[in-house]
Amino acid sequence: MNQANPDADYAAAGFGQGLLLGPRPALLMIDFARAYFAPESPLYAGVEAARDAAAQVLAAARDHGVPIFHTRVEYQLGGADGGVFFRKIAALKVFETGSPLGNFESPLEPRPGEAVITKQFPSAFFGTDLAALLNSAGIDTLVICGLSTSGCVRASAVDAICHGFVPVIVREGVGDRLQSVHDANLFDLAAKTAELRSIVEINTYFEGVAS
Repeated sequence: MNQANPDADYAAAGFGQGLLLGPRPALLMIDFARAYFAPESPLYAGVEAARDAAAQVLAAARDHGVPIFHTRVEYQLGGADGGVFFRKIAALKVFETGSPLGNFESPLEPRPGEAVITKQFPSAFFGTDLAALLNSAGIDTLVICGLSTSGCVRASAVDAICHGFVPVIVREGVGDRLQSVHDANLFDLAAKTAELRSIVEINTYFEGVAS
């Protein structure tokens, strides 16, 4: 590998082929829970900038009539429904039933008519009806904001492309607790799984499909 120019190296190998964004997008808002923003939470990640950017994308989707899907995490007390994943990450206890840290972060709360997917594992697709809902709505492109880049965002983008949807990650609308991890995952997602777009580009895209 050409360490001095990894972009050129990946391009020469055929990675990062551009995917066309389709005419029927939906917005997927992944796990914007209080747990990532409350300083007392073990999952606090310092991702306020991603929250604020995602709020702009959410507002644009609402303005242009783009279908919106939110995900949240919830486990029964003790985490029996979380399996090995719950045992791997002790901090997932903050998502046990009744914990206020599992509530949606303001101002990203769902509105009536917006689907809410409750999940127990990283991907928004695993063990949920998300794929069926997207297919029934004729969705071809999934615009993604959420947390965290290396975890649930990545897993959901991988499953999106496996289900035949074009995954589009909003650069400013995702975040992680370590910048280096965030950057490495965006690089790899762009090479193998997803398209990356800015807020400005997504706004233009939403405007175009609405017209």
